[in-house]
Amino acid sequence: MRSLTSNPKDFGRVAVLMGGWSAEREVSLWSGQGVLEALLRRGVDAVAVDATREIILTLGQQGFARAFNVLHGTGGEDGTVQAVLDLQGVPYTGSGVLASALAMDKLRSKRMWKAEGLPTPEWMALRDPGDALRAAEQFGYPLFVKPSEEGSSVGISKVKHATQLGSAFRRARGDYEERPRAVLAERFIAGGEYTCAILDGQPLPLIRIEPEGEFYDYHAKYISDQTRYHCPSNLDPLHESELLVMCARAFELIGGRGWGRVDFMLDVQGKPWLLEINTVPGMTSHSLVPMAARAAGMDYEALCWAVLETTLGGAA
Repeated sequence: MRSLTSNPKDFGRVAVLMGGWSAEREVSLWSGQGVLEALLRRGVDAVAVDATREIILTLGQQGFARAFNVLHGTGGEDGTVQAVLDLQGVPYTGSGVLASALAMDKLRSKRMWKAEGLPTPEWMALRDPGDALRAAEQFGYPLFVKPSEEGSSVGISKVKHATQLGSAFRRARGDYEERPRAVLAERFIAGGEYTCAILDGQPLPLIRIEPEGEFYDYHAKYISDQTRYHCPSNLDPLHESELLVMCARAFELIGGRGWGRVDFMLDVQGKPWLLEINTVPGMTSHSLVPMAARAAGMDYEALCWAVLETTLGGAA
């Protein structure tokens, strides 16, 4: 990856945004602590900011020159925080307002990929449990029911029987009276799950995931020590290169920049199916972007530096 500076003073005072108010708050705190410690070890004037809506509105006034955003989920990953930082003229890591909003909304990102000829599993937007039953009749069992605008597998269910559809819909929709979450059903793809990290426009080596349990849920991602990761993926090199191009294209189509992660499935015939894009990937001890970076010869501190470097050159 390119290097723009070796002087930590070039970054100025850096707010490491963590915590926040989403369902992924705990994971964000884990990620943020790792990033903070790595930047401090490299001599960066980094400060932990357990973000609230009020604090985000005053970052510029507090003298921060830029922000390293590790706010996962609602607020930090959907374009909200990005818009506020843009208004303050504070450069930040990751994608801008539009790309963040598109990536966070699985329904719209899937529609965009399909329109551009990229493969993604068939889906149906769900308004009520009756829609879920119609989706099951169309897709068969098992199928996935998930929130359209959450990450870290929050609210997702693998539904095997009609009796599970109602509870799966309610879990995905959440207990939000004022603004219930949008819900979708997605055709189940039998095969292996893979992820592609993107750093400064370049895809990193693929990771093949063998989760503990039936799919790569919250427990398998952040808690389990039984989930297995394979990097290098041991795919045929030509096939992997084609998949890297696809992932870079999927990221580009939503307007992604800086860094991110593209998740997809490979079915038993070896055909890829795009699942989602994470514009603020995890940076915990179990996270995938640091793993891919290591395979590319970059340790955790160097990765954090490289991500922060993408903020140089003006406001994001």
